[in-house]
Amino acid sequence: MTRWLTRDDLAAASATGLLHLAPDASFAFPLRPELTAQALRTAGVGERDRVAVALAEPAGGLWAAAAAGVAEAAASVGPRGRMRLHRALQALGATTLVATPTGAMDFLARLHLEFLLDPLDLGLRTIVLTGEIATKRTLGHLAAEFDARVTEVCSSPLSGGALAWRAAEDEPLTPLADGALGFGALAKDSMADGGLAELVVTHGDATVRTGYVTADGRPAHTVGDHVLVRGVWVSLPRIEKALSKIDGVSGWELAVSRQGTLDAATLTVSFGRESLVKNPMWRSRIQQALAALTSISIAVEVSPEVAESSSPGVVTDHRGHHLGRDRALV
Repeated sequence: MTRWLTRDDLAAASATGLLHLAPDASFAFPLRPELTAQALRTAGVGERDRVAVALAEPAGGLWAAAAAGVAEAAASVGPRGRMRLHRALQALGATTLVATPTGAMDFLARLHLEFLLDPLDLGLRTIVLTGEIATKRTLGHLAAEFDARVTEVCSSPLSGGALAWRAAEDEPLTPLADGALGFGALAKDSMADGGLAELVVTHGDATVRTGYVTADGRPAHTVGDHVLVRGVWVSLPRIEKALSKIDGVSGWELAVSRQGTLDAATLTVSFGRESLVKNPMWRSRIQQALAALTSISIAVEVSPEVAESSSPGVVTDHRGHHLGRDRALV
């Protein structure tokens, strides 16, 4: 009988081989770099290309290692610092950029508005987008601005490696290998027969839910206890556990938006005592707790209203990406 699991069921201590360890060490999953290399080849990367990977670790290292086996050269340059990324692309002589959709769009905006540089001068021939749900028309916009071939790759939240790809926004995902990807029903442990479906992968005798939800074969949403922000999956149970250890916290709301080119996340905390509302030490404790959980920046706000009774944490996704924590209620 097939077991249906989520990433929280994948204990790091029992995993074997070369592993992708989640940033918060909540789970581990074996790497499959061969599919990532195949995704790069499918995108048009060849032995004369030089690849710059602007993804957060540990995915950045995996993609750079896979690219090194396909291209002439590859380097993981990290996602932060657009001027630094520009220098890295020039120094490397990069012909291919691997980045998140928002990272690539933010880089393009900075080239135009801050650096006053022409994107065509970089000489990029290929751009591979992965790690996020792209805003509409992102692929076409980047292709026109950089005069490059733009491909979107769906990467597994479990391993950081490639699972499927598409060359246009209106195309469904094409799996990179038979059996690499499946579509599971949200409300029950069985395969989907249409409509919204969760991407699932096979792991031994188990089917593991990724948290990605597709509409008509295209990645459009997320679901479950992890929210995708700037290419990083933020664990809601970890936030709950961390805040439960801080005296006086009675409730919280994680709000995520994408008003410009990048995602922004804000955690608003409610306290049960008036004396804590304007206490800078308590705000600092929360900021430090979040910094220990994730590599992305999450702003901390404090509700001015005292909430004496405790309430469960809430997620408000203004992007419309996250459908909810409970799959059965979607």
